[in-house]
Amino acid sequence: MKSHQHKSPTRIIGHRGASYDAPENTLAAFELAWQQAADGVEGDFHVTRDGYIVCIHDYDTQRTGGQRLVIADSHLSQLQLLEYGSWKAAQFAGQPMPRVADIVAGMPKDKWLVMELKTGPEIVAPLRQEFQRHGLITNRVLLIAFDQRTIAECKRQMPDVAAHWLTDYKRDTGTGHWSPTLDEVIQTIQSCGADGLGTENRTEVVTPQYIDSLRNAGIDQFHVWTVDDAEQAKYYREQGAWGITTNRPAFIRNALTDTLQEIPT
Repeated sequence: MKSHQHKSPTRIIGHRGASYDAPENTLAAFELAWQQAADGVEGDFHVTRDGYIVCIHDYDTQRTGGQRLVIADSHLSQLQLLEYGSWKAAQFAGQPMPRVADIVAGMPKDKWLVMELKTGPEIVAPLRQEFQRHGLITNRVLLIAFDQRTIAECKRQMPDVAAHWLTDYKRDTGTGHWSPTLDEVIQTIQSCGADGLGTENRTEVVTPQYIDSLRNAGIDQFHVWTVDDAEQAKYYREQGAWGITTNRPAFIRNALTDTLQEIPT
């Protein structure tokens, strides 16, 4: 297997925080990720009716808030009447819906904030205002989205902030072919101006040859989600992944640290 030497070690990113142990996309989950030695946290972001950027995965609050409010149709004050922790465990009752400022306030220095933008391009202008308002150090931010229009708008309005286009893969049961194809992935990244690829964890698609082809096309960065298996994490590090997004930062950190200790000096 071809080994890729990358400029920096593969980052371990807490998927929605340390979401295996704490309620996803809450300050409790992000704080636990820092305790578990994550290099960064990933969260999902929407924009409220009154223009605030808030952290939640779904388009409404039903699953984690217990009552259905549509994020885009609700004011921040309405969304903050609910709590988003007790669905996971009683000890987390009372967790608020975080705003960008809340997450940034608790971030240790030199850590990364990976922001998955769950909407269309309408989120970009208010997000840029949030960055300016809070003086966020944007060289520690990675913007990610499945919507290539959103990524294109991010690069137009915030060209200095890194952005990866996200894709998952579907297999045609008749032909066995995966979509999107490698050529389609490369074309999309190039057309929207993304700095790299955020790929679903599928080792049968994301082969060493696949990564080589991306790099040959000038796409030097890729990160992978969601990796909770030690052997898969080792594989992606071997391929030079920018980051590995995991629900279990401590587990993956320990697995990769143990591997490093096994290598003779």
